[in-house]
Amino acid sequence: MLAFFSAFLLALSVQASVLTLQSPRFTVSDSTGSQLRSEPISLAYKASTPVQLGPKDTLRLTFQIVDKETGKGFQPHQTFLRFYDEKADEEGIQPVRVTPGGKVKFDLNLSKPPLSLPPTPNSDPLRVTLIIGSSQYDPVSVELFDLILPRSQPAPVNPLEASFHPQPEIQHTFRPEHKLPPRPISAAFALIVLGPWAVLLGLWSQVAPTPSRLFSPSILPFILSLGAFESLLFWYWIDLKLGQVLLYGALLTIPTVLAGKQALSSIGKQRIGRK
Repeated sequence: MLAFFSAFLLALSVQASVLTLQSPRFTVSDSTGSQLRSEPISLAYKASTPVQLGPKDTLRLTFQIVDKETGKGFQPHQTFLRFYDEKADEEGIQPVRVTPGGKVKFDLNLSKPPLSLPPTPNSDPLRVTLIIGSSQYDPVSVELFDLILPRSQPAPVNPLEASFHPQPEIQHTFRPEHKLPPRPISAAFALIVLGPWAVLLGLWSQVAPTPSRLFSPSILPFILSLGAFESLLFWYWIDLKLGQVLLYGALLTIPTVLAGKQALSSIGKQRIGRK
């Protein structure tokens, strides 16, 4: 238990410690190696005067990452320089190599600029920020200075760039409600639909057997088969699919045809007996 508590206190003490920079400095030199500007970097505030580089100048950053309490050098898991253009909203992230003792020496040579630099077509200053991350310490983010670079070509436009921007709002257009036709037209079509039923009833009255004959063994199977077809259509309207209706209808067709043939033969004999 005591060992666990000691380890817990040790972990808290490691988390409580912070990282800092020792002797941070930037130097600007030309192509011949002559120093044009050399100043220490303040961790409390950003340099008031922007750092300007020519087409062949070199910017060098030197510092050491140390534990603020112990003063020992430390190699963090991640160290980056962020170059950000506020107006164009473009940024570039440049990894920085750190030695096991925490020492850093980074050169930015504009004769061979890294691909991480964002384009500067308007010579707008880039905000340079140092970002340090480690699982044992709190993250560190220090704004170093503003950097002015020579003008460059604008960034190429990606053909898919428009797909990643807000698109115009989709305005849904709903179909207007159906208008009812005039009542006379509706009544005329209703009569057209009901007309065949009137003709069917008229013909049925001419050949219909007596009510006692409807339930005879020769006619009743045909009536039941017709009722089965009507029930099948009603079932299709409620639950069945078209393939099932065709299958069941094909099975009902054979007995219906046979029963209908027998029923018509019986009705024909009844008509002949009347004459």
